[in-house]
Amino acid sequence: MAIENLPMAGATANTNTAGLTKNDYRGAPSTLCQGCGHNSISNQIVSALYEMNVVPEDVLKFSGIGCSSKSPTYFLNRTFGFNSLHGRMPSIATGALFADARMKGIGVSGDGDTASIGMGQFKHVMRRNVNMVYIVENNGVYGLTKGQFSATAEKGLQLKKQGENPYMPVDICMEALVSNATFVARSFAGNPKQVKELIKAALAHNGIAVLDIISPCVTFNNQENAYHSYAWGKDHEEPLHEISYVAPRSEIILEQEMNEGEIREVAMHDGSTVILKNLERGYDPTNRYEALRVLEEAQQNNWLLTGLIYVNTSKPALTDIYNLVDTPLNRLTDAELRPEHAMIDKINALMF
Repeated sequence: MAIENLPMAGATANTNTAGLTKNDYRGAPSTLCQGCGHNSISNQIVSALYEMNVVPEDVLKFSGIGCSSKSPTYFLNRTFGFNSLHGRMPSIATGALFADARMKGIGVSGDGDTASIGMGQFKHVMRRNVNMVYIVENNGVYGLTKGQFSATAEKGLQLKKQGENPYMPVDICMEALVSNATFVARSFAGNPKQVKELIKAALAHNGIAVLDIISPCVTFNNQENAYHSYAWGKDHEEPLHEISYVAPRSEIILEQEMNEGEIREVAMHDGSTVILKNLERGYDPTNRYEALRVLEEAQQNNWLLTGLIYVNTSKPALTDIYNLVDTPLNRLTDAELRPEHAMIDKINALMF
């Protein structure tokens, strides 16, 4: 099967329909280790936003503390961002995106920033269904503080200076599912095409979109038998499907007819479409119970299960359930925010 997106009107060989080049989406040069999976993820964020014709000024970026939280420096230098305290990125993002619901948020966190000190805030941003992309750059170690085990490190992992990890790992996707996230996916930094397509789908989602991306730490956790290494990831990756993102109003051309049931289309709220071509298993990403089952099966078999695990496009995002005015809250003037004297007198009369 071949799926082709026809060029959109206004795009040239070097610019997209927003009139921007790919360099307009880049950030500062990376200071992370050469070969770090985080750099690959940043590159795919740049490519996804460029190909989706997103205007950088329409995006807000957020992070916490850790190697992963340095990543927003390396993409979208025209975009406002906030580097928050350790584990506190979700509450900062919630406030900012509530103040201006027109903006799309991209939060980048790590396995320590999310699954340890930030677990409480991670749970609450899920249940509130904040309209943002939440990327966890997951490498199983605290790389910024010299390689201690993180909460996602597998039991029995042995590191030179840390000994053996005695604890069971936290599964980011499982935690997101049981917290009622409306978009849950996992990928591997060594599979850049899949990472990019999942980022596109996440950006099109209305609500919280969690991407758990296994991102090898080449300095502290890249032994061949480590579950967060390049070698192990390439040998054990089990994609649920091939995934393609089709932008709104783009024409889809199939080179040949597909057998019934071989592909599944998921319509997003903005008119775009995610097309999934099932591989060995006929998997339905809209079935939450099936998502829980395949995650448990993957854990028991030591599979790195990747792809779109779960999506629910019917649940309203946080700002959809409030009667917000059209003007963003952070643009309202004092006069617009202050009740009229007659209204204050009316309220006082009811109270006394």
